[in-house]
Amino acid sequence: MGSKILILDDEVDMLQLLKTIITTKTDHDVATTNNPLELEDLMAENRFELVITDLKMLGRDGLEVIETAHRIDETVPVVIITAYGSLESAQEAIRKGAYDYITKPFRKEQVLIAIERALEWRRLKFPGR
Repeated sequence: MGSKILILDDEVDMLQLLKTIITTKTDHDVATTNNPLELEDLMAENRFELVITDLKMLGRDGLEVIETAHRIDETVPVVIITAYGSLESAQEAIRKGAYDYITKPFRKEQVLIAIERALEWRRLKFPGR
């Protein structure tokens, strides 16, 4: 049985691409939203083991997603995927608690490896949760 993963991105095409990559190569269950303001409701309804988010979105950026997700569930790792990658934004994301930071364009394998590492980190750091 796979893990539950939530993906937030304001680009519907990117949501579909990431969902397809994950669901065809793993047994993880993937939920998506193009509205980052739905984060609280989605996390209240489901126990996600990983959140993947874009950095730049309308309504709430990826840094705010990290803070909100960790306020709701401190055990959930957050992976940032962005087309606007810079050293400064990567450092800020990690400082805010992001598990990983991936820049677009990315390779499928890069995303899949980041997911498995984040889930393994969560299992080791928070056993039984």
